Formats: sequence, structure tokens, C-alpha cells
Amino acid sequence: MSSSEKDVRLSVGDTELTVSPAHGCRIGSLRIGGTELLRQGERYGCFPMVPWCGRTGNGLFHNGDVLHGLPLNAPPHAIHGTGRDSTWRTARLGEREAAFYYDLADPWPYPGRVTQTFELVEDSLTLAFGIETYGDSFPAQAGWHPWFLRNLGGGGKEVQLSFDPAWQEERGADHLPTGRRIPPLSGPWDDCFGMPDGVEVTLTWPEQLELTVQSRAEWVVIYDEQDEAVCVEPQSGPPNGLNTAPRYVTPIDPLEISTTWSWRRLRPGAGAGES
Repeated sequence: MSSSEKDVRLSVGDTELTVSPAHGCRIGSLRIGGTELLRQGERYGCFPMVPWCGRTGNGLFHNGDVLHGLPLNAPPHAIHGTGRDSTWRTARLGEREAAFYYDLADPWPYPGRVTQTFELVEDSLTLAFGIETYGDSFPAQAGWHPWFLRNLGGGGKEVQLSFDPAWQEERGADHLPTGRRIPPLSGPWDDCFGMPDGVEVTLTWPEQLELTVQSRAEWVVIYDEQDEAVCVEPQSGPPNGLNTAPRYVTPIDPLEISTTWSWRRLRPGAGAGES
């Protein structure tokens, strides 16, 4: 294994993926046929949410009787984990696949290792996480936060979102789920949804591209309150889940989660059901 601060590029056909291990192992770019799918600029690409997703209430969580505090980087809460702010090391690298890791450290209170893998084929990208502990068990979460462009340019129309959740987590004034499950509301959203049969969300840029985000995970956050981007975030638990739905990483049971983005190009003038 060797460390690397250089961006890594995977490609197949006319699809190219760029990963930045030195910048939180973030996907910096996903280009299909020369068209960028992810927002660029200050909030860009797709970053990992690990070892927790979304907001952890007041930066506090319990592991048994032990209370831990996390930095309040979205006051009054702690948001999106430490992975996006860490330098990852390269574990494996090929033309179409790569693996990276970083070791959990302060401010996360438990030692462990996080691995993220990328596998690119002609019409899909598969991302996967593994979280292992070096000692004590601890609650953890993992997920992805992509900034999909609302408009791909070229005179195309804005993206259309399609999904069928079983419920929506009611969001309180503090932006945390209240614990009450409600029928899904219409957007715009900064909300978590339950999909117990697995996440499946389709983004369609009419006459350009259709992309489906799938995962065996049962939770997805949809964030579409910004003008330039739409976020579809599969994750292993709901916001504040370290407290409300803890999934423990143990020496014999690592946390594993994956998502696949699959796409097809749409012929100009054809409906979404044709290619």
C-alpha cells in the first residue's frame, strides 16, 4: 500500500471518473460523453459521509453509558462525519477500479479503519464502504453526498426526480428527525426517506440522460433546495442515527454499504421509456 495525494482517474469508453484522495476521497468529477454530471466549485462532486451521516444532534452520541462529543461544524450540530476532511491512502489502483482507506482518529473517539472502493464499467459506477474497528465496538454510519447538476447544459431541461419511499422522517425545527414517520410530502426537500426494500431514485435529464441511484441501504436523504444541484444521498441510517438507530461496528461485524449509479443516454426527442 502507498499513500498518494494525486487525483486518480478511472475511465472506460467515454466515461471518466476523478477521485481526490487528498481531499476526503471525494469524487471530483464524473463525465459521460464529455458532459459533467456533478457540480463544480466550492461544494462539488460527491463526498463520503462517514463515520456518521447528516446531523448528529448537538454533537453528542452515546456508546452504552459513555457520552461522546463531536465538533459542532454545523452549529448546534455535528454534520457529515470526518472522512470528507481526511487524507485517504491508496490501497489498490487499476484502470477501472480503485480502493482507498483512512484510519479513524480524533475527534472520532474510537480507532478503526474506513475503506472506500470505486468500480467503473461502461454504464454504471459502484461505490462501497467498509468500516472496521480495531478494538471496542462503536455505532457508525456511512453514505454518499453527491451534488448532481440540476441542468447539464447544452440547452437541456432541468432534472426530474422519481422515487417511491414508504415514508418520510418528519423533520423538526432543529433539522433532526422527530421520530415520527409521515406520508411523503412534496418538495423541495432537505429530508430523509425510508425505503425498506432498498434505495432506488431516478434522475432524468429529458432527452439527455437517465441515471438511477440504487442501494440495499434503507435510507435516502433528498436535498434539492439549491438552484444548481440536487443531492440523492443513500446512507446506512437516518440523520442523528448514532443516537436513534445505532448500527454497531464490532470486531466480527464491520459496517458494509454500497451504491450503484447506472445510466443510459436518451435520444433527443424520445421519451424517458425509449433509448
